[in-house]
Amino acid sequence: MPFNTSDLQQTLEHHFKWFHRHPELSNQETGTTARIREILSTTGVTVLDTGLRTGLVARIGPEGNGKVIALRCDIDALPLSEASGLDYASEHASCMHACGHDFHLSAMLGAALLLKEQEQDLAGTVKLIFQPAEEGGGGAQQVLDSGVLDDVQEIYGIHVASELEAGIIAVSPGATYASVGSFRLVIQGKGGHAAAPHECRDPIVAAAQVINAVQSIVSRETSPFDQVVVSVTHIEAGTTWNVIPQEALLEGTFRAFSAEKLGTVATRIEQISRSIAEMYNMDAEYQWHCYTISTNNDPELCEFVVDTAKTLGLRVVPSTPQMSGEDFALYQQRIRGVFWNIGVGSLQGTHHPGFVADPAPLSTAAQLLAALGGAALERG
Repeated sequence: MPFNTSDLQQTLEHHFKWFHRHPELSNQETGTTARIREILSTTGVTVLDTGLRTGLVARIGPEGNGKVIALRCDIDALPLSEASGLDYASEHASCMHACGHDFHLSAMLGAALLLKEQEQDLAGTVKLIFQPAEEGGGGAQQVLDSGVLDDVQEIYGIHVASELEAGIIAVSPGATYASVGSFRLVIQGKGGHAAAPHECRDPIVAAAQVINAVQSIVSRETSPFDQVVVSVTHIEAGTTWNVIPQEALLEGTFRAFSAEKLGTVATRIEQISRSIAEMYNMDAEYQWHCYTISTNNDPELCEFVVDTAKTLGLRVVPSTPQMSGEDFALYQQRIRGVFWNIGVGSLQGTHHPGFVADPAPLSTAAQLLAALGGAALERG
């Protein structure tokens, strides 16, 4: 018997609460993967042999006939201690679904149920990606390296939007999530007694200057019409109150909406850091890494998502650009695609211990995912 909306919602809320109680970190999602596999298997959905250690890819539709479309969700959690007050809060210490991945994967399971019901009528194949390790763990690259998406022609991804009212869809063409880089700076000074700073070279003083100076990259070297972020997020120096340490460690992130700008910011952080270290007669070791490029929503497919959502009676608004990153961008380097948002009305933003995703629009998200998969196969 086909799912009605009420039955679908009840089923998905049950799954959602289980996944929220049992979060797992990037590349450690063994229990999550097993649970997804079990749910898909009981509904007759084919799980493909991809060689992925965690996460999985399923297939619905006649193999080798027609187009191949992919739908993607992510499944990993964050190293946070939950402070949501939910009666289904995380049962794992220092691990929490604070970015809505439990919502994403539950909605994708709903899409699987809906697509399986109409499998014989599908004009091609839909691949469902339950991606591991989105939170900086290289998950998208793992999926791409498996080769399972080599035949995919279009890809669609979902992400919650805490700031939007539950059930509202947000989507825009072009870049909506930023390119993301990280840096690590070690300033090498000369330690000694805190009572004799003149005999030392204090790396903490130099580190403080670096922290202040790199902010000028955004405030004085970047156009106000560009979107750039530089944040120092980790400082480590010294072990006690009366010893000047040998070195100071700084780590942080920088973000922009183009790879070129990201590289420019990375270079300026290095130049500023080395100059300040030299000014204080110290050495600096600097490294930086690009985690992901910015997303790039295909304009034509973006219109298709808008039209499909409106056909379902959903309210659609333009996306607000996010300085957070998304490795969905790696798929879009190879495959035309769209990354869209759905509102979950949280008082706290993602990556916050108090983040709460309203489960009410789970069935809405599932229906839109399924509708995109089915309708995309019908497109020329």
